[in-house]
Amino acid sequence: MATIADHLPEHGSSAKSASMPWSAIGWFAALLILVYFPILEKLVLQWATDEDVGHGFFVPLVAGYIVWQRREELQKLECRPARWGIAVMLWGFAQGYIGWLGAELFLQRSSVLITLAGMLLTLGGVELVKALAFPLALLPFMIPFPAVIYNQITFPLQLFASQVAEMILGWVNIPVLRDGNVLELASQKLSVVEACSGIRSLMSLTFLSLVYAYFFDQKVWMRWALLTGTIPIAIAANAGRVAITGILSEEVSPDLAHGFFHSLEGWIIFLIAFVMLLALHLVINRVYGWKHRGA
Repeated sequence: MATIADHLPEHGSSAKSASMPWSAIGWFAALLILVYFPILEKLVLQWATDEDVGHGFFVPLVAGYIVWQRREELQKLECRPARWGIAVMLWGFAQGYIGWLGAELFLQRSSVLITLAGMLLTLGGVELVKALAFPLALLPFMIPFPAVIYNQITFPLQLFASQVAEMILGWVNIPVLRDGNVLELASQKLSVVEACSGIRSLMSLTFLSLVYAYFFDQKVWMRWALLTGTIPIAIAANAGRVAITGILSEEVSPDLAHGFFHSLEGWIIFLIAFVMLLALHLVINRVYGWKHRGA
């Protein structure tokens, strides 16, 4: 039976000039998908049914496009297999098995990425993984947070959004009484539930910020700058959305706090947040340009 080692080039000077074994990488990638298919199938189903992670469909597509875009660079790489990548693969398999035993989805899903990294190390080496570092770094965005972490993030965001909305409604002279994450208005109660916590726009915008910076700015540090700046933008935009919902429901119609109009409002706020991200990029580049010219 053929093993991973059978597909690796021999040690010595010939290994340094060996071309990347793309056919072997393709076969083992297909095998990886087959082995992890039950896990991946449930993940895709969650993308389709959970709006918080709906952006997951785009993550592998964008990562794959970036890999295809770099195909000429990748074809020039020399194959220097890292045998310790087998240990990384075993780690991934072991983590997946433990996650299966404990019915822990995050362990199972993240094990796919660990096994993938181990496979690339074993067949192509460290240089291949370095060349694919950015698209590989995008892949965790397609995996939902563990429930424990998710709950720790969403509840403080719910409270913050309701507090900001209470303050803004007071500024515009709309009577409001807040009880935790529930806003008591004259016409109705507005509950800032998990779906309104802003976690959805936060996850989508952080992914989008990295992709935007990759395609529209050559500076690697800009990706992390925009990623950091996206967090307060997403949180502030969602808090503003809750406040606007309260204002519209009181001044126009209570129906605007529910259904289609509420969803449409969410998309509009998301676009506004993205425009704020573009503005942040412009400001950072302006400041960077001034400092660069001054130096």
